[in-house]
Amino acid sequence: MGRNQAKDLPLPERDWVERFLGYLTLEKRCSPYTTRNYEHAAVNFFTWIRRQEKWMGDVEGISGRLVRDFIIDSKRKVSTRTVHNHVSALRSLFQYLMKIEVATSNPFKGLTLPKLPKSLPRILTRKQMVQFLEAPLLPLKKEGIDLPEIPKSVKAEAARDSLILEILYGGGLRVSELVGLNFGMIETRRGIAKVLGKGGKERLCPLGKRAIDCLREYRDEHATARGFDDPIFTGKKGNRMRAREVQLMVKKYLEIAKLPMDLSPHKIRHSFATHMLDNGADLRLVQELLGHASLSTTQIYTHVGIGRLKEAHKKAHPRA
Repeated sequence: MGRNQAKDLPLPERDWVERFLGYLTLEKRCSPYTTRNYEHAAVNFFTWIRRQEKWMGDVEGISGRLVRDFIIDSKRKVSTRTVHNHVSALRSLFQYLMKIEVATSNPFKGLTLPKLPKSLPRILTRKQMVQFLEAPLLPLKKEGIDLPEIPKSVKAEAARDSLILEILYGGGLRVSELVGLNFGMIETRRGIAKVLGKGGKERLCPLGKRAIDCLREYRDEHATARGFDDPIFTGKKGNRMRAREVQLMVKKYLEIAKLPMDLSPHKIRHSFATHMLDNGADLRLVQELLGHASLSTTQIYTHVGIGRLKEAHKKAHPRA
């Protein structure tokens, strides 16, 4: 579904959802990605409930029984994690409807949801990460091609993409944070980026020497606009890159590096965190670098390290 899904809803649901989306954007300062997902969950729910004979169009008529029927039906169509994400969005929606006195209760509060399968985040090994980070420059090193003969636009794209991967891995940034970077948000002397994270919260992220060297090279040799408020990463038309463009770019270099194609930009962030912890970084420091509100969110990366230790023990120890 595209944006503006709510406009296809009948009243009063359309009004409820549009007011909620305005609240998310203007007051909560949610990212466009989060707002779009919440909109999708709301439209999906109200489309479903309109088909139920038990509902008469009144917000107070959305009972716990109806909500449970919705979850049961959803489980047949989407993953358990998607069900959890939709319920979280709908719980926020009805909390807002209570705030503006449209609803008197939240039918999504206190629900028992199906358990999520326990899975550890996929990461690249350090060796795979080196292959991946070198991938943007591989097309420039083809045998028989002299570097001066390569078009300037091709060199610029390779330099930009190399910088993107170095910053994603060097700073552990989310893709939305990466594409939001302007030149004035990075102090090259100290090697630090001022990042605008979830909920508009600012944090400082060290980027590493390699990322800063790539930035200087890209800025000085390839960037067409490098003012304080100019975006670092732009597309072919000169507009700020979108998260989707970065996702497609990552797939391109995974293929070039002959790495698993199911990896995403967020897996680079997982790799950053795991490699930091493997090398002895403090868990709370990694939490701060990632911009996690809760330590429990960061703790999953310790399990990745423990999992690898157990596997090594199993293979090497005679009593394992």
